[in-house]
Amino acid sequence: MSRGIIIAGNESALLSAVEGEMAKRAERYALALIPNRLSGSGSPLTDAAAPDAPARICLDWTPGSAISARTLLLAAENRLGSVDEAILVCDPPPAGRAVANVSIADVEVMLNDQVKGWFFLVREFAAAFRARGEGTLALVYPETAGKDEGLLESAALAVFRSFTRSVLAEAGGEPYITLGFSSGETGDEAGFAAFIARQLDEASRRGSGKQHRYGKHGIFR
Repeated sequence: MSRGIIIAGNESALLSAVEGEMAKRAERYALALIPNRLSGSGSPLTDAAAPDAPARICLDWTPGSAISARTLLLAAENRLGSVDEAILVCDPPPAGRAVANVSIADVEVMLNDQVKGWFFLVREFAAAFRARGEGTLALVYPETAGKDEGLLESAALAVFRSFTRSVLAEAGGEPYITLGFSSGETGDEAGFAAFIARQLDEASRRGSGKQHRYGKHGIFR
């Protein structure tokens, strides 16, 4: 029986790579994108690495809304039959480097999309998996936003990293599996995504609460 998989995150090369890997493991999966709403942002990224559209079920999500997080979960359950794995990918878009050039509107967008949004979504999936007594929650992020990372994306990643650590620390007492994934290998999104897929395939309750780090050199986890 195919697992019900939902992927949520920013439009990015990392999310496209993760989507491509997950599509190999499920006949259908749900995708909830955070569009780039920052001022001066260009056209949305094309997901060339993603599979053909028929396997994908696109769902709407307003990250800064607690009600929208609940609605997203219910919509995914209705369309997939059940949600067995939730993969959340935080890879914030660039918002400019100089503090003086960061607009108040962009600060609000980043707060809603990259802080409140993840908190609301994790809370909903955690409650659903706890009620069912099973499920897998995966939190994915790059170690940095790249060599040109600016103030807002750096802060957003720091918050998500800290949030992930807190969620993993509480995983021992939960009936579902919680895993963290990070990578310091900029530009190797495909390798990172394949690594994530392998770990999810091998996931067990014994490994819940573990932070997996991907890299070409040294130990991977």
